[in-house]
Amino acid sequence: MTTNNKNETVTGPLAEGQRWSAARKREVVLRLLRGESVDALSRELSIEIYRLEQWREKALTGIDESLKQRQNDPAQAELNQAMRRIGELTMENELLWERVRKPGPLAKRRSSK
Repeated sequence: MTTNNKNETVTGPLAEGQRWSAARKREVVLRLLRGESVDALSRELSIEIYRLEQWREKALTGIDESLKQRQNDPAQAELNQAMRRIGELTMENELLWERVRKPGPLAKRRSSK
């Protein structure tokens, strides 16, 4: 792969001082998952086999974790609703305190004693 747009990555050996970005690693892992030989990729990219295998394992772990997350978790939905309500009540409380502090019909009054 040799195109170099912002959305596309270039795979191949890195130039001197260049680092492996997450996007480049993703492309390499996808090639591994498609069945390309680890040995061949190692030679092509000038990178150690153990490192390629680490990237693949990390990617698979990430996939597993992502798939474990519940899409419509009722507890999370209830928590989100409660947090929204807390935010609304906090805002109302702050607005009411502002009105009480200002002179006017809802202002605090000193006792006449």
